[in-house]
Amino acid sequence: MLTLDKVYHAAFVLRDVIRKTDLIHAPNINPESEIYLKTENLQVTGSFKVRGAYYKISQLSEEEKAKGVIACSAGNHAQGVALAATKNGIQSLICIPDGAPISKVEATKKYGADVLLVNGVYDDAYNKAREIQEQEGSTFIHPFDDEDVIAGQGSIGLELLDQLPDLDAVIVPIGGGGLIGGVAFAIKSLNPNCKVYGVQASGAPSMYNSIARHERETLSNVSTIADGIAVKQPGQLTYELCEKYVDEIVTVTDDEVSTAILALIEQQKLIAEGAGAVAVAAALFNKVDVKGKKVVCLVSGGNIDVTILSRVITRGLLKAGRSADITVELMDKPGQLRDVSAIIAELGGNVVSVHHDRSGENTHIDACYLHLVMETKDHAHIAQIRKALTDHGYKIISQSCTYLPEQTE
Repeated sequence: MLTLDKVYHAAFVLRDVIRKTDLIHAPNINPESEIYLKTENLQVTGSFKVRGAYYKISQLSEEEKAKGVIACSAGNHAQGVALAATKNGIQSLICIPDGAPISKVEATKKYGADVLLVNGVYDDAYNKAREIQEQEGSTFIHPFDDEDVIAGQGSIGLELLDQLPDLDAVIVPIGGGGLIGGVAFAIKSLNPNCKVYGVQASGAPSMYNSIARHERETLSNVSTIADGIAVKQPGQLTYELCEKYVDEIVTVTDDEVSTAILALIEQQKLIAEGAGAVAVAAALFNKVDVKGKKVVCLVSGGNIDVTILSRVITRGLLKAGRSADITVELMDKPGQLRDVSAIIAELGGNVVSVHHDRSGENTHIDACYLHLVMETKDHAHIAQIRKALTDHGYKIISQSCTYLPEQTE
């Protein structure tokens, strides 16, 4: 049974292993509230997961340690288990979904674990790990549905109350529920008046649906850029903890997550992965009541693949109206590009790409299409440029904010 004593013991065991991550004031995330960021993206291994993994492994018997450990993970739990096992001289095998970022896979290997890539998502990796564990007798280190793991994650709650004793609310990412289970239990046990809000990706709302329907739900599929919380079914222990201690669970879209990642980069100079940015997205887009309150957003991890990061930034720019793609129909004669560019430049837009197309089969023989990609300030700025072009007699065929296809990091 999870107890406050166990959470305090976990914090004691972890004191020389993990960092007590900083709490950073972030005034521009939501100007109507007092937002702070708990920077677990700067934790050892780049994620909070090392807390629960290390505490769990520290509590194993010598017999269990001798048989080795096995785990499944989208990447962050994998690194935590690998580090903890290596530090304790234990052999580890990690089953990872084959869609996980290469950076996470390679980091797991560098921490000393053997890696088995499994076709599918987290739940497929889980089933494979359980199969191997039954065959070989190794100890399975569950990423979230385990009291020791949850207690380790709960050490974050103790740190928050120490760093900001008068906080009004904390916003926490939810995948399987181990993080919010531990944080909510610790905070509510010591400060029942503090609100605890959970956030899931709208493409993987397993805990959101389960709490709403008062029974655990298994999703048929998940689709989100927040791979670290792409879980089809929440844990039994974590579901019960959320039912008892979490005040509300909300969801955010991939576009909102991308905007949050961009905001963290620009405003705070912090890199967050998709799962790590969902709490910030919830505050940024007022998904929970934060107005006038002292609120902590838990930035749970920063292990994002750099190739995905560039695409997420592009998506965030589009969502925020910082980039626009418009197509203008005009007569094919000298000076047209100069005149269109002059109108855009006069209003402060910056053309970064131009494509001149004469091949449209439905256009007039003397007409052409001009495709422009511009850097802009916001959506109002885009509307201003559109109006100026139409006022000068140009016909806008389309304005495209083509978002990236849904994918897993």
